Amino acid sequence: MKITVYIASNKPYNFPTDRVYMPIHVGKSYSSESFTPVADNTGNNISVKNKTYCELTALYWMWKNDKASDYMGLCHYRRYFAGKRFGNKRDRILSGEAIKRIFESTPSAVIVPQKRNYLWDTLYSHYANTHEASHLDIARQVVEARCPDYLKSFDLTMKQHKAYMFNMFIMSRELTSEYCTWLFDILGELEAKIDTSNMNSFDARLFGRVSELLFNVWLNKNQLQTVTAGYVNLSKTKWFGKIKAYISAKFLGKKLEKSY
Repeated sequence: MKITVYIASNKPYNFPTDRVYMPIHVGKSYSSESFTPVADNTGNNISVKNKTYCELTALYWMWKNDKASDYMGLCHYRRYFAGKRFGNKRDRILSGEAIKRIFESTPSAVIVPQKRNYLWDTLYSHYANTHEASHLDIARQVVEARCPDYLKSFDLTMKQHKAYMFNMFIMSRELTSEYCTWLFDILGELEAKIDTSNMNSFDARLFGRVSELLFNVWLNKNQLQTVTAGYVNLSKTKWFGKIKAYISAKFLGKKLEKSY
């Protein structure tokens, strides 16, 4: 069983040494640096879309170019799946052996991070408060036109208060292919309908954000078995600024201007 979990990164970092993890340089089309064994501008790729697609350029690359892995996944240079709840952050990163054991017992499972709970917001209202509701409205139109059998799942998902975020998962190559075929078809149409040319760099990353919710739509529609592994963030979250920004978005109508 060959398992590869790609680590999307736009900068050098102290990556895990477990052989299951493979750093991939995202946005390589815009960089002269070389700090990973794999870059998203090689082979069949959409590296030039990294400024609006974010880590999805790594997802596209692994879908189109990795033909050897039986299972594949995506995480981030700072954020990983966790095998332990407590202890040193790096020691908590889910090991290749632990991932293997999961798939040996449940071959069709999808490993996901712990759901994020938005408490007072639905997924739709949270996005509408912090970004532009029109992104999701147009996404719904695209889903209705291109895959109407997913529309019910889309509407139900948007009413939920919890979701698997960060575009993180590990699943079989077959499921990855099914998901990517569905996702990138929708995003291609969405991209044709939303003009990002006058957006700042933060707002233009909308396709990566919308895809986080679309992943939940896909999971809910297909009723796939999930295994929650939790996640660990190796960097410090600026909680005060984050909470303040979300409260301002919720009650004062001020959109997010940066990530925290």
